[in-house]
Amino acid sequence: MRTSPALGVPARKKTVPGADGQRTSPATGPWPCPQDPSGAARCVVHGAEFWSQYRINVTEVNPLGASTRLLDVSLQSILRPDPPQGLRVESVPGYPRRLRASWTYPASWPRQPHFLLKFRLQYRPVQHPAWSMVEPAGLEEVITDAVAGLPHAVRVSARDFLDAGTWSAWSPEAWGTPSTGPLPKEIPAGGQLYMEKEPQADSPAPPRPSLLPDLQPLVHRDPLEQVAVLASLGIFSFLGLAAGALALGLWLRLRPDGKDGPQKPGFLAPMIPVDKLPGAPNL
Repeated sequence: MRTSPALGVPARKKTVPGADGQRTSPATGPWPCPQDPSGAARCVVHGAEFWSQYRINVTEVNPLGASTRLLDVSLQSILRPDPPQGLRVESVPGYPRRLRASWTYPASWPRQPHFLLKFRLQYRPVQHPAWSMVEPAGLEEVITDAVAGLPHAVRVSARDFLDAGTWSAWSPEAWGTPSTGPLPKEIPAGGQLYMEKEPQADSPAPPRPSLLPDLQPLVHRDPLEQVAVLASLGIFSFLGLAAGALALGLWLRLRPDGKDGPQKPGFLAPMIPVDKLPGAPNL
């Protein structure tokens, strides 16, 4: 935490939120914040607590008099990490549009489970002014849409994972060029073309490639699955043909005769000779 008085010695005191506004805790301050070296326009407050609020008294003194200004600050609102360190950019053999970037936490950031950092990464071909940006999940990122054959500039910055404070400054740029060689003859299981590293103790999550589009070969179906699909289609086709044939037969059997005049008796009607009917004249 830094202040910038023109002259004089700034001081601080811890304040605690209360019902009547901010009240001074009797167990704290005010404490002096000596300038080092003497006369410098800043001082450094050591031992500040993260979730506390502080009031800084900046006093300027000159031959014409003195001027005082009070600043109320909270450490979590002005928090700004240092840039990540050790940025490296490597090509991925056999992939002319991929680059692998990795980095480490800044040495000034305490590595604790409840004080993690999140990152953002920017990259561009060195001949182009516009940056592309992704937010990695861990301490490395695989860029999948690099321009083949061109060197790329990559940089990364960090921020508290709970969005306290602001983003750090960008790290120094690191350059890398995608691979131009052919695919290796032996591809390890899973299609990975580089050796997987052991998970680092300070890595909050395993690395993952960026979500930008990347052309990948289509995955073919299992032969057993294809056979099952074809058998199902054959069964449904057979049932459909059988139902159609049955419906056609019933329609032909039950349709009415289209001719005019009295209908002919069915073949089950009793066949009695006319000369045997009672009252019929003898011919």
